[in-house]
Amino acid sequence: MNISVRLFFGYFLVVGLAAWFVLNTVNRETEPGIRQATEETLVDTAHVLAEMAALELSAGRIAHGPFADAVRAAIRRSPQADISGVHKESIDFRIYVTDARGIVVYDSKQAAIGEDFSQWRDIARVLRGEYGARQTREDPYDPASTVMHVAAPIFWQGELIGVLSLAKPMASVAPYVERAARRVKESGLLLLAASAAIGLFFTGWLSWSIHRLRAYARAVSEGRKAEVPTGGGRQLSELAQALAAMREKLEGKQYVEHYVQNLAHEMKSPLTAVIGAAEILEGDPPEADRRRFADSIHEQSRRLQAIIDRMLMLARVEQLQSPEGITTIAPPTLLDTCVELRRQALQARQLDCRIAVDTQAQLRGDAFLLQQAVLNLLDNAIEFSPEGGLIELSATDADDDIVLTVRDRGQGAPDYALPQLFDRFYSLPRPATGRKSTGLGLALVREVARLHGGDAGFENHAAGGGLAVLRLPAA
Repeated sequence: MNISVRLFFGYFLVVGLAAWFVLNTVNRETEPGIRQATEETLVDTAHVLAEMAALELSAGRIAHGPFADAVRAAIRRSPQADISGVHKESIDFRIYVTDARGIVVYDSKQAAIGEDFSQWRDIARVLRGEYGARQTREDPYDPASTVMHVAAPIFWQGELIGVLSLAKPMASVAPYVERAARRVKESGLLLLAASAAIGLFFTGWLSWSIHRLRAYARAVSEGRKAEVPTGGGRQLSELAQALAAMREKLEGKQYVEHYVQNLAHEMKSPLTAVIGAAEILEGDPPEADRRRFADSIHEQSRRLQAIIDRMLMLARVEQLQSPEGITTIAPPTLLDTCVELRRQALQARQLDCRIAVDTQAQLRGDAFLLQQAVLNLLDNAIEFSPEGGLIELSATDADDDIVLTVRDRGQGAPDYALPQLFDRFYSLPRPATGRKSTGLGLALVREVARLHGGDAGFENHAAGGGLAVLRLPAA
């Protein structure tokens, strides 16, 4: 199943479920809503009829007076009303009146006169001074035979003398319920059809955009020239531009130009110093000057060698897609090894180095590259620490990561330099000599961290000095 079909089915499933939920809710609420509206109308009508029946009930002629005559005449009427497509031909209601004890004294159907209705919910609640209503099935097994009763009190000279109950069969309301349900279903089907059409349009549009990207990627892989596709929305345009940028990097043009320019720039200064010293040595200077310029040539040669070595290592790391030679490494072992490798440099500056490990987790990755990353951080700490100072290395847990830190007691880094410390060839003067490094050490640290799914950073410690942080996923 291709992505277009998946997108369409996914979209239609979401829209269909939402439409079903809404339609089902509306459909379930239609009948109760109509019943409630009918009950509200019956309440008004029952109270009006109760006022009309009060005089005759007090006089004892409710069953044979004008009120009974008017009800009989109304029942014989044929309204021939057309209500939103539903034709009404008869008056569908029943009225019965009880005295203050709940005994029926009038029934428009002449079926319950003399019976005790005081226990029916509509009559009983009104006799207690409450709102009375009920729904009762005439046939217990037929839901369509439900009849709604709404009762109203009959007062005469401030006293309750009886109750009038107005009944209406729900069968007369059923056509309106069915009509509303039918319209809801029709609207729902129309909504689904419109949603399907919209889904097809957007799926086709997205598929067309993806097809253009796929054609572009195939052309690139085959070495053919191809124009970067545009259109299809901002995200797809950005994706196309990203593919174009990736193509340029894979071809190596920008990558090689960038490195050649940087390497030439960084090598220019030491090469100039070497050439100048060599020219002076050709003139047979005094012994002291000869020694000084020879030392300068040796120092600049080491600098050139360091730049080349680190550039090669950085280039190798940047080209890797995942670590090579993956092994499991314990943080204590990694830190101890790095300190031992720099023991001579530490002793030369009389620096004390302490290691604190507060994790049982292990690292998983390229042991050599991880060691080089920590060594670069340690080298920086050694160069920026005052003589006789303290360097602290630590390893702690942080969620699913291990955080390695190297803290020195130097002056820290200027605020303006903090965002650039991990850029290639950016370096600060060393306090002891005033000279700068190759500016590739911290760049290598960050690339090693990112290769392993982590990151690196540097900040000035609140208590003084610098704090380098290497965050790596735990094994």
